[in-house]
Amino acid sequence: MAGHEFDAAMGEAITEALAAAASADVPVGAVVTDAAGRVIGRGRNRREETHDPTAHAEVLAIRQAAATVGDWQLPGCTLVVTLEPCVMCAGAILAAGIPVVVFGAWDEKAGAAGSVYDVLRDRRLNHRAEVLGGIRAEECSALLLDFFAERRAEGA
Repeated sequence: MAGHEFDAAMGEAITEALAAAASADVPVGAVVTDAAGRVIGRGRNRREETHDPTAHAEVLAIRQAAATVGDWQLPGCTLVVTLEPCVMCAGAILAAGIPVVVFGAWDEKAGAAGSVYDVLRDRRLNHRAEVLGGIRAEECSALLLDFFAERRAEGA
């Protein structure tokens, strides 16, 4: 699995992340693609906007993809997200049966795809996903670093 094949989808996820930042949410964006590489679900963090703690980019993209295909199971799909999924999102990914997860920036505080936890590849679970991290990592990390630097500057 080469990273360059996910470059365009990561660009779509970055666009979603920028939309999240514009609405004062943490800039994380995600897309779900089908087996042909078509985007069938989009999401961005909307926790602040909706006052919903589960409104993470991945969960919203998975919900939209499931609605698009008319099924809660998403085999043959790929989730592309700008930040390593957390435990909640990893659970949603596995519940949907998404076999491939691609992400940009590592989350050294709450990541569940290899940094803090490795939920997506845990052999004790029924389902596992292939994980490819670090795609356009500098760009994805910069979104987060800039967002939090701006928030700190506003609070100073």
